[in-house]
Amino acid sequence: MTMLKGANVPVPADSVRVEVGWRAGPGVPDVDASALLLASSGRVRSDDDLVFYNQAHHASGAVRHEGKRAAGGAVTDTLAVDLVRVEPAVERIVVAASADGGDFGRVPGLCVRVLDAGGGAELARFDSRDATVETAFVLGELYRRQGAWKFRAVGQGYGSGLAGLATDFGITVDEPRTQAAPAAASRPPAPAAAPSPPSVPQPVRLSKVTLTKEAPTVSLAKQGGTSGAMRVNLDWRTRRQPGGWGSRLSRALAPQAGLDLDLCALYELTDGTKGVVQALGNAFGALHRPPYVHLDGDDRTGAVETGENLTINLDHKERIRRILIFVTIYEGARSFAGLNATVTLTPQHGAPVGFSLDECDLPSTVCALALITNHGGDLVVRRESRFLVPERGTSPQRTVDQAYGWGMRWTPGRK
Repeated sequence: MTMLKGANVPVPADSVRVEVGWRAGPGVPDVDASALLLASSGRVRSDDDLVFYNQAHHASGAVRHEGKRAAGGAVTDTLAVDLVRVEPAVERIVVAASADGGDFGRVPGLCVRVLDAGGGAELARFDSRDATVETAFVLGELYRRQGAWKFRAVGQGYGSGLAGLATDFGITVDEPRTQAAPAAASRPPAPAAAPSPPSVPQPVRLSKVTLTKEAPTVSLAKQGGTSGAMRVNLDWRTRRQPGGWGSRLSRALAPQAGLDLDLCALYELTDGTKGVVQALGNAFGALHRPPYVHLDGDDRTGAVETGENLTINLDHKERIRRILIFVTIYEGARSFAGLNATVTLTPQHGAPVGFSLDECDLPSTVCALALITNHGGDLVVRRESRFLVPERGTSPQRTVDQAYGWGMRWTPGRK
């Protein structure tokens, strides 16, 4: 039963999943869930207390943004909250939603649900039915009361989007600058022995790019991603037993099921050099020399909360002809069916680029995630989300090679 605005209920669980849900359709804006951890002042202690698509993990480990899932016309964006790990200085966790590309008056079925992360039972639900021109909403909040946790339905709208909502709670937002910096010649020369200025915390960047089937490509240069390191992250969840979705597979289920997913990359440099970066065969690549692609490590236990990561050195983008990022199932499963995965490419400079994988209905053990190609010095990212089925006796790597015409020679390998 849905709660009335202002009502509250106990939360008898140590950890919960908070799902912001809505119905998708033509002209419906995308919706993003976020959480703000507030002190007794009613404001955040620092910008680190905002958890959202660009800052998915709180430093305490208590709150994580787990991403979106679409099924049957309904979409959910999920936050995982480990109430036991919430720091004593945090009194409230505000659950917010922001609309990307329109207002909430065009978003049908907006609701927030609090689920027991252990058994999946619904503990609270609030349906927002009176939205009009708002572009952000505080849907509810988890709060402490006499040593226990409760949930309150709020339903407060904002017309200034996530930036306005976050600012009201004390977040410093990185706003676009419209005034050009003065020319270098007009600046007085700095003293020869001037001390280095103290480091200043960087404001929170709210910009993002979401790739879809309808708009699958983006230019990194147009988003400011022209130099520095770019991290490529694969984060995933999977179905539990029938009746619900579980917590992130890499944290909870993989140690039990023995599932090992490997993030990999095929590369081709402008001098014709081709190769693969992967854990198999310890081919981890290199960041500051060819191929300028490096695999951070191999998570074989599923205990790493940040998924698997590749890093690409954009300072050498002129040496890169193309990179195909893909994922394979090394062991523990026969297919990606039931996987709910999110791919995020985060340049050191510029807006993050992200997308979710499509539902897999094939006996696939390898999926092409994204293709990065060099177009006149600009790297263009294309969403692939393409599940492939290896023929009998053909490795997943060779299958990807054949599908994209890489033309490499393959030999058996092991970790």
